[in-house]
Parts: sequence; structure tokens; C-alpha cells
Amino acid sequence: MYTPEPIDTSGVEFPEGLRHLTERLAENAHDNWATQRIKDGWTYGPKRDDNAKKHPDLVPYGDLPESEKDYDRTMATETIKVILASGYTIEPV
Repeated sequence: MYTPEPIDTSGVEFPEGLRHLTERLAENAHDNWATQRIKDGWTYGPKRDDNAKKHPDLVPYGDLPESEKDYDRTMATETIKVILASGYTIEPV
């Protein structure tokens, strides 16, 4: 049985200055997901249909429902927090 063991990032303070980076990473994650889906033969459809390879989220990031954007933002935020928890710093160049 699989038991997920994510890195504990609860003690990581998220710098407000990285909010813009979070949004860029979230949009990029969506674009990478969509690119792979399209390569796999998926197209837009108003309802998800795995047999017909239709998906309602094959739209630009800005057109996604907030619930889907929040999913991508959470993944981006957690990635940044793991980087910081691992002792790395993130600074603009």
C-alpha cells in the first residue's frame, strides 16, 4: 500500500516577494500539462471524456476556473517551499 510522504514544509515561511514566481510556475505547469495532453491526442471538450480524449481544462491558464488555478498554485508554492526547506535561496537576477 502506498503511503505518501511529502517533505514537511509547514515551518517554511513563504516570502511574499515570490508570489509572482508562484503564478508564473503555476501557469507554466498548466502549459506543460496541456502540451503533453495535446501531444497525446487530447482536445478541448466541455466535459471530460477519457475515451474521446476530451478535457475541459485544455484552455489558456487565464481561462481556467479558479479551482484549477489554485491547484496549480498549490503545486508551485509547495515546490518553492521544498527548495527553501532544502537550504536553497531564490533570488531574482
